[in-house]
Parts: sequence; C-alpha cells; structure tokens
Amino acid sequence: MLLIPWCLISCTPKDDPTPKPNPDPEPEFVFAKGADISWVTEMEAKGYKFYNALGEEKECTALLKESGFNAVRFRVWVNPSPSYNSMKDVLIKALRAKKLGMKIMIDFHYSDSWADPGKQIVPAAWKSMSPTEMADAVANHTKETLQLLKNNDIDVTWVQVGNEVANGMLWESGRVAGNSIGSFGKYFAAGYNAVKSVYPEALVVLHIDNGWKSSTVQWFFNLMKTNNVQYDVAGFSLYPSYWDDTIKGYPDWTTKTQQFVSQVKSFKALFGKPVLLTEFGMPASEPEKAKEALKYLLDNTSSLDYFGGIFLWEPESEQSRNGYAYGAFSNGTPTSALDPFKN
Repeated sequence: MLLIPWCLISCTPKDDPTPKPNPDPEPEFVFAKGADISWVTEMEAKGYKFYNALGEEKECTALLKESGFNAVRFRVWVNPSPSYNSMKDVLIKALRAKKLGMKIMIDFHYSDSWADPGKQIVPAAWKSMSPTEMADAVANHTKETLQLLKNNDIDVTWVQVGNEVANGMLWESGRVAGNSIGSFGKYFAAGYNAVKSVYPEALVVLHIDNGWKSSTVQWFFNLMKTNNVQYDVAGFSLYPSYWDDTIKGYPDWTTKTQQFVSQVKSFKALFGKPVLLTEFGMPASEPEKAKEALKYLLDNTSSLDYFGGIFLWEPESEQSRNGYAYGAFSNGTPTSALDPFKN
C-alpha cells in the first residue's frame, strides 16, 4: 500500500509442528488530508490571529488539526530575506506539527524565493557554480535542512525535490524542454540521494503543475523515465478555477477536476508510481463551490490505494491578509470549504 512498507513474512512449512507467532497486523493506511501553511509564522509576525467556529483563538496548525487535517507541508528557501521559509523557520513550524502528531512534507524550492513553472532562479550564493558544484550544493542544502529536523526528533514522511518542475529547476542548466532535461537529472538525483541519507524511509516526490493536463503529465514523466530519473511519488498541483477575464469570473471547477481524477487513474497504469495532490486551491470567495470540488476529489480518490492524499495550498491565507485569493479562511476562521476534511 502507499506510504506503508510491506512486512516480509516467511511461510511456515506444513510439516513443522512448532507454533509460530502471528505476523504483525498490516498498519492502517492513512490518507493525507493536508495543507501547506508556510505563511503562518509571517502572518503571526504581522499580528494576524486565527479562530475556530466558536470564535476561540487558536494557533493555526492546531486549528487545522481541529478541522480534520492530519498533515502539513512546508516550503524551504535557501537564503531568504526576510528569513521566513529558511530552514530555521521551517523547524519552528515543524515542531508544532510534531507536537500535534501530524505528518510532514518538506518542499525544497532550491531558490532564495519562489520557484514555479515560470521561474526557477538559482540562489545568489550558487550562481557561479558549475553543474557538478550545484549538484553538491543541492545535496548539502537538502541534508543540512533535513538533519536539523531529524536532530529535533521530527519525522518527515514526504520530501519534494524541487517545486513545480515541469520546466526543470535551477535555470538555465537545469531547464527541461522538449526532449532535453539538461542537468535536471543530476540535480534531482543529488536531492533524492540526500533525502535518503537522512530519512531512508521518506518518500521523494517529483512535483509538477497542471495535474489535470494529461498531455503535459505524460510528456514529462515519459521524459523522466527515458532519462532514468528516480522518484517515489508523483506530485501534482490542481487549481481548477482561476479567474478568467473573458468571463469576468471564476470558471466552473468540474472539467479540470474530472480530468485530474481521470489522469490519476491512468497514471498508475502508465508509470507504476503512487500519486499525491500536493497543491489544491479554489477561490476563497466561493467556499461552497470549493467544498463541492474538495468533496468530489475525496469521493473519487480516497479509495484508491495508490493515491496518498490531498494538500490544500495556504488555506489560512486571505486576500486582505496575504493578497492571495485562493485560500479557505474568512477573518481568520475556516470557511465551509474545509467541511469535507472533517468527515
């Protein structure tokens, strides 16, 4: 099963009368109901508070646990200024999750700031490095961050090596385009091996955007297969209802969400790898539609033993607080968008 190692059970010969202990029961599979809440310490520093439906003030991680979440995701930047999303900032947030018994995903951007399909900017301290030196920097940054967490007795279940890397990372040398992956394979392998050296049981996630778009998914993962890029889990982003200027509103969420579910079901057959929805977001101003979309996803994926779970992206954010319109809170309180996670 996904996320759970199978025990190796030796068979007892039929003619052996010696009683044998029953094998340990198979551990229960836990479907991840998660969220990336990397903004939380920055929001706290700005004085923002969070509340449950009763109006009681809560720390955000604890509030999500109360709302049905069992996992969190944190991004890591190399040398950010200010220091939010640095490895030390991630430690602060991860310690809260550990105390609450929540599973943790670490998302390495390998940049000093945002990395996504439109920008994969080399950290300032790495700019003069050769590809070999940069691979070493990826490995060292990954190890240093994860070792800090491990030294604080924090378990890590998943690690993303790169964020939304359909176009590669650490441009230009690590750019992926057409039939070329440049030095991307070298960089990803450096991160993969670094993860396993600190957390051997952690699952390494290869994450791209537009998880609904089968042509992109098949092109990218076939290219990775051709180039022997090793990973444990395929991670996808899904934002099915971005603002559309042509209609002056948010498009219906159903088409892309249905396409995503269909793509997930075909992916396992095509590539033999389990899948996570590592980023999902809907407009905060349409909580009932967001609720419908999340319920549809849960209804159509939670029974698949190769689908590991869903992570909402920054549900605690708000347009008035972060300038981001795809959260799931209003005035510091979760909206009905999160109701499906409670069940």
